[in-house]
Amino acid sequence: MSTEQVILQAPDIDRILTRITHELLEKHRGTENLLLIGIWTGGVFLADRIAARILSIDGTKIPRGDLDITLYRDDWTRIGHQPIVRKTEIPFSLDGKQVVLVDDVLFTGRTVRAAMDALIDFGRPDRIELAVLVDRGHRELPIQANYVGKHIETIHNTMVNVYLKERAGRDEACVTM
Repeated sequence: MSTEQVILQAPDIDRILTRITHELLEKHRGTENLLLIGIWTGGVFLADRIAARILSIDGTKIPRGDLDITLYRDDWTRIGHQPIVRKTEIPFSLDGKQVVLVDDVLFTGRTVRAAMDALIDFGRPDRIELAVLVDRGHRELPIQANYVGKHIETIHNTMVNVYLKERAGRDEACVTM
């Protein structure tokens, strides 16, 4: 029997995204050459929220893209015979830009590796950074986030589920044991 423990509620997620937004603006000293790209699925919604915060704080509408990494995964043949491939939308050049990938959970690092492989097919950014809501450890690749909402210690076989109102009707992050 599995149990679910709530680790973040809506006000926590809101506060984290505001903090990450301020960290991004401070580190980059504004938004020049800055792009946000959300990784399907959760990262897309989080990137939208960060972009909205940047607009409200800085007054700048930052370029936004969505990235599907399904066919770049090293395990895509194991996730199903007909994986769901979503639309990648990057309607701008990445060349010479500062790209911030956004995702909901960082675990093994394999999703981020696949995302970086996919990005390189679209151009050559000057820098790629990573912003995540939850970093749960257990890396299999040498990848770390530049902006982290919450670090949590997990057991390898547990699940961290992020529910976002755009898709699930609520904002919450839970650990399922």
